[in-house]
Order: sequence, then C-alpha cells, then structure tokens
Amino acid sequence: MTQVQPKEGFNLSKWALDHPALTRYLMLVLMLLGFMAYFQLGQDEDPPFTFRAMVVRTYWPGATAQQVAEQVTDKIERTLQEVPYADKIRSYSKPGESQIIFQIKDSSKPGDVANVWYSVRKKVGDMRYTLPQGIQGPFFNDDFGDVYGVIYALESEGFSYAELKQFADDARQQLLRVPDVAKVEQFGVQDEKLFIEISQKRLAQLGLDMNQVLAQLGQQNAVESAGAIQTPQDQVQVRVEGQFNAVEDLAAMPIRGPSGAQLRLSDIAEIKRGYVDPATVKVRHQGREVIALGVSMTKGGDIIALGKALHTATDRIAASLPAGVKLVNVQDQPTAVSTSVNEFVKVLIEAVVIVLAVSFIALGFHRRPGKQPLWKRWYIDPRPGMVVGITIPLVLAVTFLAMWYWGIGLHKISLGSLIIALGLLVDDAIIAVEMMVLKLEEGYDKVRAATFAYEITAMPMLTGTLITAAGFLPIG
Repeated sequence: MTQVQPKEGFNLSKWALDHPALTRYLMLVLMLLGFMAYFQLGQDEDPPFTFRAMVVRTYWPGATAQQVAEQVTDKIERTLQEVPYADKIRSYSKPGESQIIFQIKDSSKPGDVANVWYSVRKKVGDMRYTLPQGIQGPFFNDDFGDVYGVIYALESEGFSYAELKQFADDARQQLLRVPDVAKVEQFGVQDEKLFIEISQKRLAQLGLDMNQVLAQLGQQNAVESAGAIQTPQDQVQVRVEGQFNAVEDLAAMPIRGPSGAQLRLSDIAEIKRGYVDPATVKVRHQGREVIALGVSMTKGGDIIALGKALHTATDRIAASLPAGVKLVNVQDQPTAVSTSVNEFVKVLIEAVVIVLAVSFIALGFHRRPGKQPLWKRWYIDPRPGMVVGITIPLVLAVTFLAMWYWGIGLHKISLGSLIIALGLLVDDAIIAVEMMVLKLEEGYDKVRAATFAYEITAMPMLTGTLITAAGFLPIG
C-alpha cells in the first residue's frame, strides 16, 4: 500500500524515536520525580480560598441610628472608598452600632489582599480622631477563611466552669505547639464578669448620687502617668495604677460621702463574680455543655500528617487531665481526607487494570493469516496495551510534579480534576495506539506508523481537550 508522505514540521513521535536513550531517561526521571512529588503534596478537604471581604464595626453607646449613620458610618465609608481595589461597600446603622461590609475586586491578587487590609486599618486609624468621643472601635474582622478541620469537646463532671476554662486554656496552649497548626479557637466560652449591685436604698440613706459613685469607680480603675524620675543613666516613667486585682480589692475601694466621710464600696453594693447570662454562645455535646476547641491548619499543610500529630498531642493532654475531665474528638477531617485520597488511589489502580485489560483485548487481539486450528487462529499482542497502560502513571507523575511546583495540594477539586483528566488521557491514548496498529497492518513501517498517528490525531486531540477544559472555566 502506498504510504502517505510525512508532513513538514516538528513531529514529537519522530523526535522520541530518533532519541530513544534520551526518551527513556526522561521517562524514568519524570516518573521518579513525580513519585517523590506526590508524597510532598499537601492534603486537605477543600482548596485554600482567599476571602476578599472585611467587616468594620464601631460601637457608640447611647447614640441613635441616625447619629451613628451621619457621624460614624458615612465618614468611614468615605475613607474606604479611597482604598485600592475597592469594589462594594454595604453599611448598616442601628442604635449604638455601625457595621460596614467592605469588599475588594476579585481581580486583586491573593498576595495583595493582606496589604489592602493593612491599608484599610491605617486609613481608618488615621481618621479616627474625626469620629465622636465615646465610640468604641473601629474593630476590623477579615479572618473568614479559617476552616476548623479538627474539633474537640472538653467536658467535665464535678468541676466548676472556671476550672473547665483553665483546662481548656492549657489544652489550647499545647495544641498550638503542634506543627502546621495555624490557630486554635475556643467556642462556647462564657465571659466572666464582676457584678456590682448598688443598693438604691443605701444610697438614699447616705445621701449619695449614683452618678457620683460611677465617676469615682471610673477614676479609681484608671491608669495615670505620675511623671518621670531622672537618673544619671536614664529617665524612668512613673505610673499610678488603680487597677483591681481581686474582688476584695474592689470591695475595699474607698467612696467619698457627701460630707467627706470615707465609705467602702461594699457598704453600698454587693459585689460578686459571675458569668454573662444568657450566654452569647453555648456548645453542647451529647446534651452536655462543653467548651469546644477548633483547630485550623496552615495553608498548604498536610492535614493527614496534622491529624497524626494531633492524635499524639491529645493523648498526652488526656493523660494530664484529672479524672472526670475528657477531651473528645467530635470532628476528624484528617480521616475523611485520608479516605478520599485512598479512594483516588483505588480508582487509579482500577483504571490501570481495566485499561490494560480492554487494551489487550481490543488492540492486541489479532488473527494469524492462513488456515490455522481454532486454538491457534487468534493471538494477543501485549505491546499496544502496555503502551496505553504506561501513559497513565507517566502522565500522572508529570502532573504531580507540576502540582508540587505550583503549590497545588490534593483536595476535592484537584482529585476530581485528575479523575476527569484520566478519562481524557485513556481515550486519547487508545485512539493514538489504535491508529498506529492500523497503519502497521496496512504495511507502514514502525517509525512511519507512529509519526503518522501523531500527524493525524495530535491537533484533534488537543482541540478536544481544550474544549473540554473550557467547559470547566466558569466554575474555576
């Protein structure tokens, strides 16, 4: 049969066949590098995501919603409009509180987001002197991206809440020392307060005014400068502290009566330590009120390795806790991620086996020429199937190497993409090998059959792959 003349231009198949030693060397090196890169990839449930939003809150006790909007919210909004990449600003003003949600453009690079938030804090901080006196804040919150992959519940029986809180603080400090732990957040913690219940009847008997007592309380608990002491070596600042260190100190605080008589705060008020009621947030585990500890991982970390390190740390923490206090794991994302990765490896092995089996039968099943006995009439050539089978681990090795270089870990999105790409790869490999086998049967020599398959299938395969990839761009 007359062979089609080869086309001019670069032909990858011809280059590989002309340099067999270099081709084998590159295949071996890429396989080894890809194998090593696979074990260096970070593993997590979800890919890292950059949140481009910040919440700015300001409190002004006693102010109306209109006063907050005109004297606080509007001024901060005008300042935020000057921030680079500013996109959307939404604000809510209500009595005593201003809340502004500031969003920047999606075109901003993830590496620039931290600088934008710094610019917001600096600009708002510079204009704070223009805001009314008595405001609290502004407070900034741009930390929305933390995912608590592991959550523990600390529960106790026979211990006070203060003791449970101390155990939770100790456990948090030990968990923070674990490698790849970015943050350990406590949930369900009740704020402890000192309650001063002033007796109106006692004030009336002594002729005291409530505002006078409150003013003396504020002055006594202030930290004031008392000047400086000049020494030959240095100048030492002196400060007078009125800070209370215990309930007894507060109870013994002197209160000046209307005639100048000295009273103690405990003479006119009952002072006790307690918690905010009702609690802002409560966490329950199996019906018991607990303190939860959420652990988040640093970006690009390996959550499976983190899970093993946390398991060791929690065993050590549990051994140090007294009887009646338990640290229970209520959410274990490392186990779920490990299952997902193992499932991918299982699917990969199954795919290789199925592809090899189908390729051996579909591509390697040949009939011998002439008359032969039935059991000798057909034979299987394993080489076409081996070519298709080798492409899967080789291409995956190159992919893992690229993922390691670009900092892409193993998670739901990347694993799903690899499975889709695996299907495209097998389809293209079977088409190319089948084309070569067909041309060999038509009388082409091996080199020409390989180069012809590249000439005919390369551009259609590339075009089809790009079209398939383009279909996923809107969700990327």
